[in-house]
Amino acid sequence: MSRHPAIQWGMLCLMVFPLGTGSASAHVGKPAAFSSLPSPAHQYGLPFASRPGPDTWLMGQFYGNTTFAYEQRRSLYGNGQGVHFGLDFSAPCGTPVVAIAEGVVSEVDGPHGSAPHNLVIDHPDGLSSLYGHLLKKAAVKVGQRVRRGEVVALSGDSQETCVSEPHLHLEIRDRSHQLLLNPVGYLRADWASLGLVDPDMDGAGFQQDLRQPGIWQSPEDQPDVRLHGPLLNNFAQPWPPPAPGTPVRK
Repeated sequence: MSRHPAIQWGMLCLMVFPLGTGSASAHVGKPAAFSSLPSPAHQYGLPFASRPGPDTWLMGQFYGNTTFAYEQRRSLYGNGQGVHFGLDFSAPCGTPVVAIAEGVVSEVDGPHGSAPHNLVIDHPDGLSSLYGHLLKKAAVKVGQRVRRGEVVALSGDSQETCVSEPHLHLEIRDRSHQLLLNPVGYLRADWASLGLVDPDMDGAGFQQDLRQPGIWQSPEDQPDVRLHGPLLNNFAQPWPPPAPGTPVRK
């Protein structure tokens, strides 16, 4: 695992379904069709007000069929059709997290999200943003309206040490919390620059299928996900080769 002197890179997102109890206004209903959801148009901001850099935050792992997610596709990411269904931003514990768009807080430490603390904001366009691995319970309240760029939480560590895996996990979902969308097209960012330093990219950043070598090879073209759906990346001829002991196909 690559390490930076100022930031301990966050790689692992422990997704829990459900994530205990807590103050929440959980809303789970029938999922919409992907085609009925708002199209990505870089309409949201980034979850940090500060500029990226070695002393602030950098990309930790992209959304999608990353090489790390591929090796964990049947275990850690099995609920998400085998892909990493959020963006990981490596950041020191306590980094202020801002709302990526205006909206209403719908869950604080609710049943959707990532431990140890999480937050969900519903946006006017029908989508929701999820902020996971927070340092402590967010100070905002369920039902509170927030503005784009308003500080809503502090980033934490999935292992609660602030030295092993400090990072923010960000997702964009539909209101049913069953459809997970690739955030890259929704967030306004210079992804080419942010992707220049990515500890998940020891070689190719995304897993390839040599029988379909062109699919899912950039941050923008990663597939959307339906929770608990079948594996999307059951590759017959994967590259890079999986780690020893990793099942290729069943």
